[in-house]
Amino acid sequence: MASTDTTPKVAAKDKADDLAGLEAGLDALDAVETHRTPVREVLVKKVLPPLLAVGLVLLVWQILVAAKVTDETKLPALSAVWDSLADMWVKGTLLEVIWTSVSRGLLGFLLALAIGTPLGLIVARVKFVRAAIGPILQGLQSLPSVAWVPPAVLWFGLNDAMMYTVILLGAVPSIANGLVSGIDQVPPLFLRAGRTLGATGLRGARHIVMPAALPGYLAGLKQGWAFSWRSLMAAEIIASSPDLGLGLGQLLENGRNNIDLPGVFLAILLILVVGIAIDLLIFSPVERWVLRTRGLLVKS
Repeated sequence: MASTDTTPKVAAKDKADDLAGLEAGLDALDAVETHRTPVREVLVKKVLPPLLAVGLVLLVWQILVAAKVTDETKLPALSAVWDSLADMWVKGTLLEVIWTSVSRGLLGFLLALAIGTPLGLIVARVKFVRAAIGPILQGLQSLPSVAWVPPAVLWFGLNDAMMYTVILLGAVPSIANGLVSGIDQVPPLFLRAGRTLGATGLRGARHIVMPAALPGYLAGLKQGWAFSWRSLMAAEIIASSPDLGLGLGQLLENGRNNIDLPGVFLAILLILVVGIAIDLLIFSPVERWVLRTRGLLVKS
């Protein structure tokens, strides 16, 4: 009988131990320690690898030129490209050319952000609009941006309005589709909980839908910037004009027209450097902030 009396006590103790273990595990999950990544670590992990990759490409480039694998009319020497860069710096045109394109690209991206975000919300939340516009957005995203340059020139002429039109038509579908994808991945439980707490309409979009869809939305923003930059370069290359100012795309086209291969490669390198810099200076910090606020950046 003593053995029979102690059996429920043992079972209760085991159950209590299991619950305590479960509670401890949940507490450990809640207590995940996030931290702000030190600047030095960011430089080593984020900045150094692309710099090493670029250095490797330049090394291979120099080896090919030194070994005379190809003619200099096909692949210029690094010294010739450096001379072109130094010449632009001495003339004071280098930073002006870069800023002309970067300012256009960033402003066009902000306009696309202002249009693509509400459009994505409407498409994701209104079934009729999604059925009507969703396939069109997908088709526009797959359409090469360069296809919009001729009609934009006919609509607006050779001016900044033409440039921004091409950027918007290239970037808005990517931003909207990214937000739609992010909203599709939001657990329905979040939406039901929000409605229960009275977060409906714009309030629900602000406090429930957008924060939950942030990772997908951020991916759409990164892709939207890439499309903005590509669209701008296509517009500057095709629709070059003195009235538009000299941007990186015009610099590339001028190098082709003047049969200046070092100038062509310099323009390509500058376009690449700007793309990498925008990602490292803007999107990577935002991405780390999103991960940190969600407890996904932890100390190893």
